[in-house]
Amino acid sequence: MAVEFKYEVVERIAVLSESSKGWTKELNLISWNDREAKYDIREWSPDGTKMGKGITLSDEETHVLKKALEGRDI
Repeated sequence: MAVEFKYEVVERIAVLSESSKGWTKELNLISWNDREAKYDIREWSPDGTKMGKGITLSDEETHVLKKALEGRDI
């Protein structure tokens, strides 16, 4: 039996890429199960009804990631 969960996309921040099948990898702020919104990176189907596996980051983790990327030559 699949575990049910609730989510709300609080803010769509950026589309990072799009696959040939129309799925988009996005950075969003998402509230999971009525909790405080966190930064989330994952793929979404073209109609937004399905999602792939992703990663969710707290504010602190996002801050560390931002600092780590600032010094890189990207």
